[in-house]
Amino acid sequence: MEMEMEENGSENKSGGMWENFLRNHQNSLKSLFLRNSSSSKNKTDTTADDSAVNSPKPIPLLSPLANSVVVRSSKILGISTEELQHAFDSELPLGVKELLTYARNLLEFCSYKALHKLSKSSDYLADKDFRRLTYDMMLAWETPSVHTDETPPPSSKDEHGGDDDEASLFYSSSTNMAVQVDDQKTVGLEAFSRIAPVCAPIADVITVHNLFDALTSSSGRRLHFLVYDKYIRFLDKVIKNSKNVLASSVGSLQLAEEEIVLDVDGTIPTQPVLQHIGISAWPGRLTLTNYALYFESLGVGVHEKPVRYDLGTDLKQVIKPDLTGPLGARLFDKAVMYKSTSVAEPVYFEFPEFKANVRRDYWLDISLEILRVHKFIRKYYLKETQKAEVLARAILGIYRYRAVREAFKYFSSHYKTLLSFNLAEALPRGDMILETLSNSLTNLTVASSKRSSPRNVDTKKQLVVSPASAVALFRLGFKSDKFADIYEETTVVGDIRVGEINLLEMAVKKSLRDTGKAEAAQATVDQVKVEGIDTNVAVMKELLFPVIESANRLERLASWKDFYKSTAFLLLTSYMILRGWIHYLLPSIFVVVAILMLWRRHFRKGRSLEAFIVTPPPNRNPVEQLLTLQEAITQFESLIQAGNIVLLKVRALLLALLPQATEKVALLLVFIAAVFAFVPPKYIIFVIFFEYYTREMPCRKESSDRWVRRMREWWIRIPAAPVELIKPDECKKRK
Repeated sequence: MEMEMEENGSENKSGGMWENFLRNHQNSLKSLFLRNSSSSKNKTDTTADDSAVNSPKPIPLLSPLANSVVVRSSKILGISTEELQHAFDSELPLGVKELLTYARNLLEFCSYKALHKLSKSSDYLADKDFRRLTYDMMLAWETPSVHTDETPPPSSKDEHGGDDDEASLFYSSSTNMAVQVDDQKTVGLEAFSRIAPVCAPIADVITVHNLFDALTSSSGRRLHFLVYDKYIRFLDKVIKNSKNVLASSVGSLQLAEEEIVLDVDGTIPTQPVLQHIGISAWPGRLTLTNYALYFESLGVGVHEKPVRYDLGTDLKQVIKPDLTGPLGARLFDKAVMYKSTSVAEPVYFEFPEFKANVRRDYWLDISLEILRVHKFIRKYYLKETQKAEVLARAILGIYRYRAVREAFKYFSSHYKTLLSFNLAEALPRGDMILETLSNSLTNLTVASSKRSSPRNVDTKKQLVVSPASAVALFRLGFKSDKFADIYEETTVVGDIRVGEINLLEMAVKKSLRDTGKAEAAQATVDQVKVEGIDTNVAVMKELLFPVIESANRLERLASWKDFYKSTAFLLLTSYMILRGWIHYLLPSIFVVVAILMLWRRHFRKGRSLEAFIVTPPPNRNPVEQLLTLQEAITQFESLIQAGNIVLLKVRALLLALLPQATEKVALLLVFIAAVFAFVPPKYIIFVIFFEYYTREMPCRKESSDRWVRRMREWWIRIPAAPVELIKPDECKKRK
């Protein structure tokens, strides 16, 4: 008996060892092809139909990496790879099933379906397998076919270390860590722009190119997994923090049902936010929601009742950077100014910091994004679901902006372009992007098992989209009682379609092409900028040399220093005026300039333009430059004073302050009106030209000088209309 028990024990031990070996071997295979640990938790629910799913067959046309992605997608969807391929062949039109693009479009079809299924979870951004799967989808997108060269995906063993440790390690030197990864295992822009926007929180079609540039600024425009993984983890962190702040701020701020807290500043004593109104300033806490700005003044240990500055209604709001300082002094460029018809005077929010003004720029960008999205809503009269969708786009854009800002701890001028509506405001053809977006929103519908789209809509002619961003926010935990019954069962149909480039993507690409041309032109502008007033004046004189030289020659002819040349010019010009040829002078100049431009274009043949040579004036020290600037300002002030005097004298004539002079001017105006009414224009032009040109002739010079002197004396005798200056305080008292 003891021998039998020992034998049975040894058999049980050996059997357990084999079972453990097989189990470990099975898990290792799953980690290689499946990369999904959740499948081992649901073994008790398997059926006979799941056998095909658990042992999927590779698709011959796809590369090994693409097959790995398709297999994982089939397991997520709970169907076999053959069924996925059959659904692709039967559901999609023939245009996306061409032989050259079949593998890539099939990969997109499987990936999009899997991502839509995974995004129904509320915590999918925190899942490291989700981040690995989406990155592998991008890698596979670049090498989808078996005929393309591809490298296997990097092992997840070294890349899935602890989140906190990995974050601190990568943050210490992002560039050094990134270059240690093989360049062949990185993702390009096109693959990122086709996969990332499918999940609305990760990227948006409008800003996906700029997001990729921000993530790859230190890695030569190739996206490494470490960078992508860190970005998604911080995005998840930002969204969770926003939900926590929303839950804690509902009572103090008394937010409306649809309001979502986007960011809060001023909670740290060393980084306060100061509100300036007039000459008073007070520290407090600033909160931005998708509808308003809230400022809570800091009382004795507590925050007082918040003041709401509306961004959602049309109150002629203006938000811009401005200067602030103590007692109203304009010293520090670290403030955001808010002005609207709802406030008596502008309000300034100052963000004190020692280095630069990155806090101010960040709050300026996100506040303008909310203001502009509401302007977009009012411009295109968006209602309910459409309004919720565009607000969700703006909210997710701000979350992405915060994630990049907090993950990599450095700031770039391109970061403001991560916000869709700010980007559309700044880009060439940005209005066309917004118009295309509004057109796509007209087809917005909610397609679900409970509420299907209307049957009278022809989906072949009119592409139907669903509120993907709003649904994404809802599933991430930002619940809405108004749309809860709709969003829970919604089938998401986003901007990215399998094998197609929709109108919004095309509008963005056209705008980006124009942006490249504009940036190249701006680079040339930056190169030719010079400093100093004297230097700029010298450059302008050289550029205007042909005009100045022509004016000088006409002046010499009009001075009659050379009698024969002046007489010939007078006779020739008079003949042209009387014959009516003067009407063709301006068109002739345009034609001659056009011919010269085309001539230069034909014979230049791509040669670079020679540099414009300018001889700069002698260098001046700062004191001399300040004196020159003061002299120029004084001259400019004198010109303005002379202009004001002329206007005041004209006002005196119009109001008959000097009756005799007013009568003479009135009779002169009647005479001029009669001349313009009854005399042909060519004779009027001839008389004006003859009078001005012959004024310096020897026989007319004395009489002309006398006449000009009498006119000057008459003008001096005209009094100026009175002016009274009233201080602003006196104006308020009168009101």
